Amino acid sequence: MPLPLLFIGIAAATGGLGVGKTIKAGIDANNAKKINKNANEIVEASTEWLNAQRMACGNSLRQLGEEKLFILNSSITGFLDTFTKIKNVDFRESEGLEELKKLHVDEKEFVELKSMVSFAGSLAGGAVAGTAGGALAAFGAYGVAQALACASTGTAIASLSGAAATNATLAFFGGGSLAAGGLGMAGGTAVLGGLVAGPALMVMGFVAGHAAKKDLEKAYTNKAEALQIASQLNTASLQCETIRRRTYMFYNLLARLDTYFLPMIYKMEDIFQAEGDDYKQYSAESRKVIASCASTAVSIKSVLDTPILTDDGLLTDESEATATNIEGFLQNMRINI
Repeated sequence: MPLPLLFIGIAAATGGLGVGKTIKAGIDANNAKKINKNANEIVEASTEWLNAQRMACGNSLRQLGEEKLFILNSSITGFLDTFTKIKNVDFRESEGLEELKKLHVDEKEFVELKSMVSFAGSLAGGAVAGTAGGALAAFGAYGVAQALACASTGTAIASLSGAAATNATLAFFGGGSLAAGGLGMAGGTAVLGGLVAGPALMVMGFVAGHAAKKDLEKAYTNKAEALQIASQLNTASLQCETIRRRTYMFYNLLARLDTYFLPMIYKMEDIFQAEGDDYKQYSAESRKVIASCASTAVSIKSVLDTPILTDDGLLTDESEATATNIEGFLQNMRINI
């Protein structure tokens, strides 16, 4: 074979190989681009869903906080105004009313209710207007007793709104937004029992930044990371939904209890006007009304007291137990009415 023909053959073979590699590189680059785009879309979809769940959960906690304040400033206040004027109240000495003898209502419960009413009045007085969202979210999440336990009368509002601003879970739910002086989502990195919110904050550009490398192997790695991030975000979304359901359950319990409570308060006020202030002189039926009213007040207090979330953002076992107990109480109320 003449030497020039040999060179031409080699050049043709090499050129063909080069064209093949170029085509393969183009296909790989195109595939890498598609995979990276898909990875981005996976994380973005999970992030959008989590944000929707986060907002819904934060709103439900604020609504529960508002309901707690409303009941404390209305029904509980009305109950205490009359009940505290009645003398010689002793449910254990109710002849002929065996069910009242079993009713053990500690006077301490009503002392604590007075403190709650005072606290609620200060919270609703407008001093917390600038941080209402965070304060009410904390009020809904942690319960009144915990708020009172960590705050004196003078610093109750500041402590409550501060808890909303610094707690990672509530910051994540929007309770501690930057506008409210909190840390916002950026501050809530340790969210919902250890799930990391950080990846959700840098979704835009996290995966897309690798696409420029046009590296198919790296694109597959990106997608695997995207799936892992999406799994974490979806788990957080489910946790948000679970918390929201428990929050709505407590809201519903308070609303139903208040439905029974208000008519009883009116009856108690009528009894006080008609029969005076000495419980021992009341008729058997009147004593039963007073006892039922007091029992309902204590049940409402248990719902107000019970925290829904732990500091780690997990649902408390206590809230589940309280919900079960109150459902039983409401069932008995329906039977006795």
